[in-house]
Amino acid sequence: MNASSTGSATATAPGSRPVRIWVLVTALLVACFAFQLNASMLSPALKNVEDSLGATTAEVGLTQTAFFTSAALFSLFLPRLGDLVGRRRVLAAMMVLMAVGCVVAALAQSVPMLFAGRVIQGVSGPTVPLCLIMLRNEVHEPKRYGTLLGVITAVNGGIAGVDSIAGGKLADHYGFHSVFWVMAVVAALAAVLVAVLTPESTAANAAETRMDWPGVAILVVSVGAALIALNEAGKLGDANWPLVAALAVVAAAAFAVFWRAEDRSSHPLVATRHLRQRSTWALLLTTVLTMTGVFAVMNGMIPAFAQNADAGFGMSAEQSAWWTLTPYALAGLAMGPLAGRLAATLGYGKVLRFGLVGSAATVALMLVTLQADSRALLLVSSILIGVTYAGVANIVLNGLGIVLSPKEGPGVLPGLNAGAFNLGAGLSFAVLFAVQTAAAPADKTSVAGYSAGMIAGVVLIAAAFVTSFLIPKPVTAEEHA
Repeated sequence: MNASSTGSATATAPGSRPVRIWVLVTALLVACFAFQLNASMLSPALKNVEDSLGATTAEVGLTQTAFFTSAALFSLFLPRLGDLVGRRRVLAAMMVLMAVGCVVAALAQSVPMLFAGRVIQGVSGPTVPLCLIMLRNEVHEPKRYGTLLGVITAVNGGIAGVDSIAGGKLADHYGFHSVFWVMAVVAALAAVLVAVLTPESTAANAAETRMDWPGVAILVVSVGAALIALNEAGKLGDANWPLVAALAVVAAAAFAVFWRAEDRSSHPLVATRHLRQRSTWALLLTTVLTMTGVFAVMNGMIPAFAQNADAGFGMSAEQSAWWTLTPYALAGLAMGPLAGRLAATLGYGKVLRFGLVGSAATVALMLVTLQADSRALLLVSSILIGVTYAGVANIVLNGLGIVLSPKEGPGVLPGLNAGAFNLGAGLSFAVLFAVQTAAAPADKTSVAGYSAGMIAGVVLIAAAFVTSFLIPKPVTAEEHA
């Protein structure tokens, strides 16, 4: 199972007009922008949400969890649905529903209504993988595809930090509702551009295949239970551990049922023979390990350390964003296109391992940053993790999900890989924060807890480096002399 047939295993709708790639890329980029705004623009406005709705921090946090859980679950099957009924149709519908969810959230006067809006917005979860599949259907030259893959995927790491900063300023001046109205406008624009400017395509065997809805339902239960368990475990001392254990059992049992059901299905969501292949399980394992090792470090520990007045720099939330998340996102955005091109030229595996080694080395450098009273070192570390993780490892892992997908189901592996990204993100906060909490001493000026969490991150990234050697080479996605 490799990329060799992915490009030829798709069918463009009869009568469709020739595609100008820059027009296609423009439409796909706007769709990715729209999704990224939904994922990150609200974060700095959460305090405003609490105050406006009279809600608790936990209640507002639950609405964020609802969005990311919904996004993860829809990612499991919407790319495959696009294979069968048309990718443009599915992506445009996702954008429309995302706009509807934004409007619901913008009109919210209570937490339940906001919760409902965020769940609807989560339909947009597989935007990036679906865009990459549509791009792959039109661009077959490896270097060009690799470059454009990097351009589109880099947006997934944040729109140069502008999304978060704009969200905070909108909330401060006009309230959190204005953030959702902006999201709604961009989502509506994306829906129009996708519907008008992109060609329709399906998998080559779409006419003879039907959607495996029973398999979808079982897999959603399995992954959903796992994600909810991880979210609960992330509460650490306040977690309901019997509930976590019960959900873990449900997740495992549902996956066992899913495996048996797929073995017997004439039209499985994902054939078990593919699940047994290294192109599937090794990629998914590497993605989970990478995300677990890096995600909470850059999106939790480092910003928290920057804002910690006792052990860190005592920055405000906005200052912290300028010193950490914004340079991180900018570096990833700049590096992404180059990483995609290098993957096609030097090999996806080599470039991925470069990103993983660089990520591990940078997290190790962050250990030095914890001990040094140097904002410059904090900035350098943030830029380097932006280059190595957001700009290289993240790009290549997303790309491998496309170029290694089976020819009869180009949307299968990207959907599973999107689920692996979300699972790894959840595990990262649960595992690394648990290590940090366990190692934190009573002395508030100590950085021992942060150090322990980051050391655990380095170990997990090293494990991802090892498993990356098990991922097969996507031969036709790479150029050879």
